[in-house]
Amino acid sequence: MRLHRLEATAFGPFVDTVTVDFDRLSSAGLFLLSGPTGAGKTSVLDAVCFALYGDVPGDRSAAKRLRSDQATPAVATRVTLEATLGGRRFRITRSPSWERPKKRGTGTTTQQASVVLQERRGDEWQTLSTRLDEAGHLVTGLLGMTLTQFTQVAMLPQGRFQAFLRAKADERKELLQRLFRTERFTDVERWLRDRRLELRARSASVHQRVADVVSRISETTDTPLPADWDIHDLTLPAADGELTGWVTGLADAARVDQETAAASAATALAEEKTARDALDEARRLAAFRERVQQAAAEHADLLAGAEEHDLAVAAVEAAGRAAAVVPVDELTTRARAAHEDAERAAPAGTDLESASTVLAGLEERLAAAKLLLPRQERLRGVASELSAVAQERLELSERTTALAERRAALPATIVALRGDLADARAAVAELPALQRRLDAHAAVEELGVALAEARSRHAAARERALALRERALDVRQARLEGMAAELAGALAVGADCPVCGSVDHPRKAVPASGAPDAEAERAAQKAADDASVEEHARDGRVRDVVTRLELARAQAGDDAEVATLEEDLDRLSTLAARAPHLEDALGAAELELEELGSRIAAAEARLAELDTSTRHLSGERDRLAEAVRDALAGTGATDVEALVHHLADKLAAARSDVERLQELQQARRTLAEAEVALTTACRRAGFTAAEDARAAALDTAVVDELTATIKHHDRRLAAVGAILAERGADDVLRRPAPDVDAMAAAHTSALDRLGAAQAAVSRAVSRLARITALQSELAEQITAWEPLRADLEVTTRLAAFAEGKSSDNRLQMSLSAYVVAYRLTQVVAAANERLAVMSDQRYSLEHSAARAAGDRRGGLALLVRDDWSGESRDPATLSGGETFVVSLALALGLADVIMQEAGGALLETLFVDEGFGSLDADTLDDVLDVLDGLRDGGRVVGVVSHVAEMRDRIPAQLMVTKRREGSTLRVQGAPASGG
Repeated sequence: MRLHRLEATAFGPFVDTVTVDFDRLSSAGLFLLSGPTGAGKTSVLDAVCFALYGDVPGDRSAAKRLRSDQATPAVATRVTLEATLGGRRFRITRSPSWERPKKRGTGTTTQQASVVLQERRGDEWQTLSTRLDEAGHLVTGLLGMTLTQFTQVAMLPQGRFQAFLRAKADERKELLQRLFRTERFTDVERWLRDRRLELRARSASVHQRVADVVSRISETTDTPLPADWDIHDLTLPAADGELTGWVTGLADAARVDQETAAASAATALAEEKTARDALDEARRLAAFRERVQQAAAEHADLLAGAEEHDLAVAAVEAAGRAAAVVPVDELTTRARAAHEDAERAAPAGTDLESASTVLAGLEERLAAAKLLLPRQERLRGVASELSAVAQERLELSERTTALAERRAALPATIVALRGDLADARAAVAELPALQRRLDAHAAVEELGVALAEARSRHAAARERALALRERALDVRQARLEGMAAELAGALAVGADCPVCGSVDHPRKAVPASGAPDAEAERAAQKAADDASVEEHARDGRVRDVVTRLELARAQAGDDAEVATLEEDLDRLSTLAARAPHLEDALGAAELELEELGSRIAAAEARLAELDTSTRHLSGERDRLAEAVRDALAGTGATDVEALVHHLADKLAAARSDVERLQELQQARRTLAEAEVALTTACRRAGFTAAEDARAAALDTAVVDELTATIKHHDRRLAAVGAILAERGADDVLRRPAPDVDAMAAAHTSALDRLGAAQAAVSRAVSRLARITALQSELAEQITAWEPLRADLEVTTRLAAFAEGKSSDNRLQMSLSAYVVAYRLTQVVAAANERLAVMSDQRYSLEHSAARAAGDRRGGLALLVRDDWSGESRDPATLSGGETFVVSLALALGLADVIMQEAGGALLETLFVDEGFGSLDADTLDDVLDVLDGLRDGGRVVGVVSHVAEMRDRIPAQLMVTKRREGSTLRVQGAPASGG
């Protein structure tokens, strides 16, 4: 990283915009950032940090006071930094969150923080991001360091490493963890601890499941728990084989019980089958005996009704033959009635052929008349169209005449509007100059009042300054007069007098009452200086008002013209106000003139179209009227519709006559065919006449009922005959009936014994299956528990080792403390390379693994070895200068290690902040030699100090000047930059 240019506005003590040309300072390699206390040296470093990271280090970040308190409310706080990061040139512009005045109304509103990150590509700056998070990630990635690491590496902070040198072990560990980002090792310790707790909980859960299975086995078999099993012991029982054997024995016993119950159930099943077979045979014989008795009784009843059955059969047979004749007889009767109706309806005195000829002629005449209907309808439409065209032509002619009159009047109106608009535009052009002169007249009056007030305040300030200067001179004179008493007050017993050198002071001067001292003299001089500053400011205010008044008078001109100027202003304002309206009116008139021409041309074209349509429609009307007159000639009809209606009525009457004659002819043929069919049907059915068939016919329901009775009689006679013909039917009636109830009781008893035996088998099978399942589940839980216990044991040992609590950890150090201690060893090694030079080979740092004060785990103790005495001692015993030298070496060593940790990122710009005032000349030379050596490879080192001797030793300087109105920056003693 190399800094090129820094610009800050309203930032910290810098009210106005300040600029730092780091390229110019870089040419010297080593430069001094100097200025009085509170001037803003640290604020320059804060501006660099804020531009890169959007934040400042340490307590200043928590204060949230980046904006200058003296900045004008409307001026935005802004920091712009140009720097090379990772070989690429960037420009970063940042603004913090600040309260700005509202654009509308009064009060303030919060302006959110912003950033613009740009990269220089060629001769142009290209914006890469305007998002705070994206810019932060990009800068952090290019630098490879966080803000904390950057401030410890690139800006070695004032007093921080003296505190680090003398800090307690826990404080030192916290800082090193933050700088080297070793939280991951603390995360490992936490993960191992959490893993141990998790495994312990899981092991307890599996143990509980094992205990549950053992309890369920005991409950299922109704046996006590094993003697060596403790349900509350989280370790696996030593006699786990006995536990398995206990479960196996219970399973074998349950298996024997099941086999015994199965044998008893088989015996009960055979006894139940024998009783069931005997009961079934008795029931079968009893049912057969009852069925034979019922069949014999029903057979006797059927034989008694045989004569009635024969009569029903004969009636059904005759009704069947008559059923073929009755429909033909009914058809003949209907045909005869239809023939009589047709004879009465047919027209008299004509035949079918003559009526058909008349009908055909009427159909031809009606078709010809219907062809004339569209022509008559078109004739009426043409007449209506001619009327509409005539009306439209009349209205269009009147409208065209009105448009022509309006178009003739518009040119004069447009000319008048253009003249008025030219006058209004001229007034608009004259208004600003006239308004400026009137404003100047008003300013002359205001500035005259302001000048009188400024002169009055300047005179009062001048008088007050003269009085305070005289007062300061009087105080100084009084102090000089009482200087003997002031010197006497500073004398100590046995000390030399600074005036005469004597150690005896027989009569010391005594200060007079109210005599001023050095503090009173400084206060009086400060009051006089402040009054002189105020006088100078008041004088500048008077000169400023005089200058502004002269300019206003020159612009205003003669005072007598004010009334005339105001009248001209009112007149021109009125004219100027009309300009927009005149422009609108002129544009509307010109647009209307153009539109009128188009509308007139369109109207004239339409008139020509209407004339053409009138000629065409008139010719079509004449042709259609002639065709209709020819068609109606000699018909007596007034129009085509009447002719069509007359012919249609005659056609309907003729069609009705033809249809009636056709119906009569068809009725004759149907009657003849029916009579022939009836004679044939009677003969085939065996009847002499149709009357005999009608007498033998029966209703369908009667026939169905007789048929069902006949079929039922035949079926029952066949059924009872089959039963009586079965083998053994004669013998069954002669043998005694079996005792079914006694055999049923014997079967019930056998069935109860079988149910009890089967229930015993079911219980034995269920118990054996339950024990077998629990045996498998117990084996699974024990198998699952063993690796958990092994994992828990390993994790517990490893967690204790990482926490430094294990006996295997000889140093009794946690993993995170060991890593931090290793990093501290690297820092000490890098620091000793610089400390040997700065202390003239006297001092070196030692890192001890022993526990220091406040160190719970050890490994972070620091000692300083004095090679002159050969002893190692606590850093707290060092003097102020020695402490600074050791602390600076430690800071530089830490910076080297962090840069290696960040991937070897080269920091070409480095700042060292304060502490040089505690060094003697020789030590300061050694320290500056080390800092000067940091410039190897093109690195630029900035030393931050207000010590006067540093200004003599380092020519290139960035000077910070503190003023009442805000601090300023300037570069001196460095050659101008080349780019």
